[in-house]
Amino acid sequence: MSDLEHFVRDVSEGALDPAAALDFVSDPGFGGITMFVGKVRDLNHGRRVLGVSYDMFDPLALKVFERAAAEATARFGPRVRVHVSHAKGRLGVGDIAVVVAAGTPHRDEAFRAARAVIEAVKHEAPIWKQEHYEDGDSVWSEGCSLCGGDAGPSHEHDHDHDHDHDHDH
Repeated sequence: MSDLEHFVRDVSEGALDPAAALDFVSDPGFGGITMFVGKVRDLNHGRRVLGVSYDMFDPLALKVFERAAAEATARFGPRVRVHVSHAKGRLGVGDIAVVVAAGTPHRDEAFRAARAVIEAVKHEAPIWKQEHYEDGDSVWSEGCSLCGGDAGPSHEHDHDHDHDHDHDH
């Protein structure tokens, strides 16, 4: 069995399954299992959100997921099992957008591995989010993979302080 499970799922094919992620990262020798679940929230930057649409360049996104898991294994391994899945398409408020799970022999490594992987997904994967607002407007938000440099008007400060609130891309 591989120590990495990673995929992109179109919401038309079904929702992401946190229970399956936990099953994948479980092992009789693992005392630490942790998970991050990013959901669509109903309010962002003071605007009522009805839902979001995620789009991505799947092949590159999957390479980022794989690299992030490999780096987590190198840093926190050698016994680390990682799951990464991201939804693609239109999601409603409360729907699951991303699941990252990590299993290791000890809790500290599990927490650190999961955190490292979700941060890499958030900041490096080519994933774009379009928010759909209550007033009928829709806006593509700058993905963190595009933050900094000459990416145009920057909202970096918004993304940097959003880590504990949701999975903004």
